[in-house]
Amino acid sequence: MAKEIEKKIKLQIPAGKATPAPPVGTVLGPAGINLQEFCTKFNDASKDKMGDIVPVEITLYADKSYDFVLKTAPAPFLIKKYAKIQKGSAKGANEVVATITKDELRAIAETKLPDLNAYTVEEAMKIIEGTARNMGVAVKGLNDAELMEQAAEAKQHEAEAAKREAELEAMEASAQDTNVDVEVINEKSDEESDTE
Repeated sequence: MAKEIEKKIKLQIPAGKATPAPPVGTVLGPAGINLQEFCTKFNDASKDKMGDIVPVEITLYADKSYDFVLKTAPAPFLIKKYAKIQKGSAKGANEVVATITKDELRAIAETKLPDLNAYTVEEAMKIIEGTARNMGVAVKGLNDAELMEQAAEAKQHEAEAAKREAELEAMEASAQDTNVDVEVINEKSDEESDTE
């Protein structure tokens, strides 16, 4: 008979480096999981992926037993690893921070294929390419020229917007510096308004 599932927990832990300390202990302790046992099992299962971040899905059953499934490393982590960068672009596709090759894109897609909503490596490559684009990582020979052009246009628009902003600030500053006395026309005295 199938065990009754009480809860599913998802975590991302560096491979082979799980410890009972936070964040693992903070999440799994209240669930009633033996932390040292989980960490030992996770570290043994993930030691071949050392250096990677490994998502893990833990299924907790009503009888307080559990099992877990290791997933493939997140696509952004793999893209950063292949591109040799610490983080992606803050401006997305409007700023190219690195370039990867088609072969590297294929390697990432092949790694991620089991966890993606794709049936072929080519479909997975399109998904990973989209993630890379949003991180500001171009694919050499695929979209690098297009992204470089887009980044140049974005930089030009940014410069124009900064210029307009500076002009507006200068206009506002000059308007505040000028004190103008305005003469009021057709102001009726109190006596005239009483007679009407």
